[in-house]
Amino acid sequence: MTEHHHVAHGGTLDPEGHSTLNPVGTDEKTWGWFAIFNIWANDVQSLFGYSLVASLFISYGVGGWTAFAALIVAGLFVMWMVNLSGAAGEKYGIPYPVLARASLGTEGAKLPAVLRATVAVFWYGVQVYFASTALALLIRSLTGIHGGDEMMGLTAIDWLSFVTVWAFHIAIFWRGMGWVETFLNIAGPFVYLVMIGLVIALWQRSDGQLLSATATIFANPEGTFASEFKGFIAIVGTMVAYFAAVMINFSDFSRYAKDRPAMLMGNLAGLPLNMILFSALALLTTGGAAVVFGEEIINPTEIVERTDSVLLGIIAAITFFAATVGINLVANFIPAVNGIANLAPEKISFRMAGLITSGFALIIGGFWNAFISQFGISGFVNTLGATLAPIFGIMIVDYYLHRNQKLDLDDLYETEGGRYHYDNGWNGAAVKAFGIAAIFSVATVWVPWFAFLSGYNWVIGALLGGVLYNMMGRANVKV
Repeated sequence: MTEHHHVAHGGTLDPEGHSTLNPVGTDEKTWGWFAIFNIWANDVQSLFGYSLVASLFISYGVGGWTAFAALIVAGLFVMWMVNLSGAAGEKYGIPYPVLARASLGTEGAKLPAVLRATVAVFWYGVQVYFASTALALLIRSLTGIHGGDEMMGLTAIDWLSFVTVWAFHIAIFWRGMGWVETFLNIAGPFVYLVMIGLVIALWQRSDGQLLSATATIFANPEGTFASEFKGFIAIVGTMVAYFAAVMINFSDFSRYAKDRPAMLMGNLAGLPLNMILFSALALLTTGGAAVVFGEEIINPTEIVERTDSVLLGIIAAITFFAATVGINLVANFIPAVNGIANLAPEKISFRMAGLITSGFALIIGGFWNAFISQFGISGFVNTLGATLAPIFGIMIVDYYLHRNQKLDLDDLYETEGGRYHYDNGWNGAAVKAFGIAAIFSVATVWVPWFAFLSGYNWVIGALLGGVLYNMMGRANVKV
């Protein structure tokens, strides 16, 4: 009996231990546009996301309006991409690892799923650690206790915070995707409220000079058309790279959308419109800090520390905690769980995959500060990300050009035969296209000759993978 035959028709998800790869039923497709919006709100509202957006107005040598235009274009481009990649998830209720079976084969799909899960598991552990620093800040603000001597780079307060945050993640996913949705819906608006409050506080302390300081950041009298255009392209590339991972596995979330209009509206509000709001608040905060503290500060924790306000410190700690947990659930936990479950879907349930992910997180996060962060692992992670890029192009070409947006659910879950089994579960054409395109994408990370393409390796890899697969794979398709 195949996996689909004994689990797919039930439609229930995770809390009772069912496979997380099941097509979701209509009773589980409850996410409206606001829930989709909050996926993106939480994805950008991390401490890194704030620092990244704030730095764009300072570090790229362009005027503020150019930077804003680039952010909007990047938001529109990512929105287009996720509308494409999320369509099958919304229509059939399937996650990314199952969608990948249509193009790479029932066994071949395990390769990109494992690669995506590896990236996600690593960053999940790191983000658990960073979220724990917010809780540690809260404990210190309330008690004045600093934790004493360090063990593996962390004090007793740090370790208590880390284990607590680690357990908090488990408590959320143990209750199922409904709880994940609830947390995201609370965290997204809450972070915005606090950001608005921080802007108001800086406005009051700047004696009305906040807007003029912001206008100074926007000004770029020495900029030429060539320099502005170069900066514009660089910012678009940076932001596309920031969202690259979620673009690939967006069907992991779109499968819960009520309908296609909810997905489209949520992506519209959550990407270009959310980008405008978040960027404006980041810019105003940076401008206010420049007036109040005499320098342009892109790290929000440093701004909060300089205010010397215990109340603001407490509120900020809660905010940073919510923001970091939010992005961790969106960008790391869900793809990690689905990728791990896809290795043995008949045996690994949602909860079991979550516990496996959490086990790795305990090791990675616990050792991050003392050991792992010193190894220069960014090249390893960037290599995995570049390797994934062609999968997007292959899946899009397969679903839209080769299959005309039509899939057979029974065959997607048929492990011993069916139209998606190809040659022993592997679609040779897709694997070849993936391998060739991935080699080029990875080269942009490591080969100096291709360094000028490093910011665009995802787009190039996805385009190349799609073109090669379209040339080699159409003959293998059984519609």
